Amino acid sequence: MKNITLENRKTSGGTATYNPRATESLELSPAGTAVLTELEAQRVERANAKGLQPVVFVHGLWLLPSSWDRWATVFEEAGYIAVSPSWPDDPQTVDEANANPEVFANKTVGQVADHFDAVIRKLKRKPAIIGHSFGGLLVQILAGRGLSAATVAIDPAPFRGVLPLPLSALKSAWPVLGNPANRHRAIPLTFEQFRFGFANAVSEEEARELYKTFAVPASGAPLFQAATANLNPWTEAKVDIKNPERGPLLITSGEKDNTAPWAIANASFKRQRLNSGVTEIIEIPNRGHALTVDSGWREVADISLAFIRRFV
Repeated sequence: MKNITLENRKTSGGTATYNPRATESLELSPAGTAVLTELEAQRVERANAKGLQPVVFVHGLWLLPSSWDRWATVFEEAGYIAVSPSWPDDPQTVDEANANPEVFANKTVGQVADHFDAVIRKLKRKPAIIGHSFGGLLVQILAGRGLSAATVAIDPAPFRGVLPLPLSALKSAWPVLGNPANRHRAIPLTFEQFRFGFANAVSEEEARELYKTFAVPASGAPLFQAATANLNPWTEAKVDIKNPERGPLLITSGEKDNTAPWAIANASFKRQRLNSGVTEIIEIPNRGHALTVDSGWREVADISLAFIRRFV
């Protein structure tokens, strides 16, 4: 594969401290409380009953957990057990989401991170975690809390300390950032906005199918949090990059990604390689931000699976 950059660093020799029953002491964001839905509880119960190595999938803005369904099949066929939690109040279907956009409003990075934290602490085995876009930021936050056995951050959103802001990323975020009132709203993307931000590396026909199949409104709050992270010492969009229990981390970047381009991914990698754990980065040629759901999703899934298999 072309355009691959890798860096390996020796993992810490210590033993990870992980208490699946520590949910009671969980510090929650002021934005809300971390409560598992009935479906999430069932998925956690299934994972614990199977006794297999769990893999938790974390979606980003403008998508739902169902965007990981094909990935879950691949990983379960490989011998893992998949868990795909929701962001708080996520509807179960795209049609329901588009009919009730207001449920997405005011979901912050801290609130969502705490929700996934609560899900993970209910698992009997420390999971591998895979996230895309803002999910890629969230999995780094969770790994920084010592909750991940191995982590893959796909086209991740930036965190405090990541300085580049490419023009394409600003343009992708402008449908939200262009109006300060959007911080407290749920914002859908038009097809043209989705085409630029997600589906620029596929045909227009495929882009329209992706938009119809996957696109839902999204909370504006996380984009404002990421945009101001370097100005706000108390931001929720921050990652503990030095925790020796962070575990192995792979950052992937789509070569043609407009929303989270190489400059952001590479800056995140440079921050993360300060950790004592294995830290790697890979650029996937000719792929845009929709790389987890478009017709080339299996390539990205296989790269992620190969990395996870090395460590868990």
